Amino acid sequence: MKRLFFFLFSLTSYAQQASIWLTKADQSVLFQKQTESLAFGPEVGTSPSIYVDDTKRFQSMDGFGYTLTGGSATLINGLKSAEKAALLKELFATDANNIGVSYLRISVGASDLSDHVFTYNDLSAGQTDPKLSRFSLAEEQKDLIPVLKQILAINPQIKILGSPWTPPSWMKTNNDSKGGSLKPEFYEAYAHYLVKYLQEMKKQGIQIDALTVQNEPLNPDNNPSLLMPQDEQANFIKKSLGPAFKTAKLSTKIIIYDHNADRPDYPISILNDPDARKYIDGSAFHLYGGGIDALRDVHEAHPDKNLYFTEQWLGAPANFGGDLQWHIKNLLIGAPRNWSKTVLEWNVAADPNQGPHTDGGCTACLGAVTIGETVTRNPAYYIIAHASKFVRPGSVRIASNVTMSLPNVAFKTPDGKTALIVLNESDKPMTFNIRTKNRQITPTLSGKTVATFIW
Repeated sequence: MKRLFFFLFSLTSYAQQASIWLTKADQSVLFQKQTESLAFGPEVGTSPSIYVDDTKRFQSMDGFGYTLTGGSATLINGLKSAEKAALLKELFATDANNIGVSYLRISVGASDLSDHVFTYNDLSAGQTDPKLSRFSLAEEQKDLIPVLKQILAINPQIKILGSPWTPPSWMKTNNDSKGGSLKPEFYEAYAHYLVKYLQEMKKQGIQIDALTVQNEPLNPDNNPSLLMPQDEQANFIKKSLGPAFKTAKLSTKIIIYDHNADRPDYPISILNDPDARKYIDGSAFHLYGGGIDALRDVHEAHPDKNLYFTEQWLGAPANFGGDLQWHIKNLLIGAPRNWSKTVLEWNVAADPNQGPHTDGGCTACLGAVTIGETVTRNPAYYIIAHASKFVRPGSVRIASNVTMSLPNVAFKTPDGKTALIVLNESDKPMTFNIRTKNRQITPTLSGKTVATFIW
């Protein structure tokens, strides 16, 4: 009887099918489900093997998505009602026909991809308002808040991260939107400004899950921007922002850094400060400098704190094949393998001229979609789709080895499935095994192709 049970169990186990979604660098296949699935069978053959082990588990995932910039919101909100509804459903709905973006980053006030610079407390030169009596979300009521409400109606569980590009100019040493530093005498006012932002957004039905203290704190050359070295960020958190969050009883997470991977010392130094670290959930990164493995250095220094990948742009005009491979390898695969809970591309949408943007803002940032007379899907759309559709929030990264020219990352999803993302970065087709629990499939992946396997 035991032998019969084992035989029947084995037949059931081997009959499990893996479905496959592909995108090719030559754009001949763009995030398409393949008509044929692969059935798991006994381990045979000597091809290179990716071993997937769901008994070894790492971080849980919060999600995959984009930054919904002010400019993106303006473009989306300007679409005709039916077109807007269709695009938002395609991006954010979780059913079979859509890509299910699960995480969004938004700017607190303007980013450089807004059509003009603003904060929620802009005053005439020489004026101050430390009590924030003139605080207003009026600018966001035009486009961002209406679009966010539509997104939340489609996917109420989506997580939202807020990032400020600048405080109001009257709080800064240079009284300007670009550069300068936060004046210490306005630490309390700015902390309450951020608290008030979270409270006012909640009144709109928009819960901000996490807040980074400052976008790119070591880049004072963007418009808007703010210079905030690590000692200043630590002081602001422990003296003002953390206590203000505690007093207001906010559940929103505080995330530090939000800049390039070439300076892991920045978040590590802040997390070494016990008075600051008690308020901090984790650290956020971009990859315009350094290598993605620097995130692991921060994890190893402070394994109890989370990591997030929050921004990477694609430049126009797109190099589809090169962009696809670099972003899949370094971000979609590399960031989770180095403990990140999110992967976010910059940004959702731009017009055919890569606008709107501020005077001095990014002039070549290519959106996941281009909104012109029609909607065009760009590399970032497909990059994120390969994870967002399958690796739902709460998925856990599991162990998988890297073999040959096959970077990969594996996840166990909340519904018990396994998702494995594999890139063949070589020029030639690769035949390899995917092995798990003494079973295998043996796909052949053409050169410069990314695949998501689901079983």
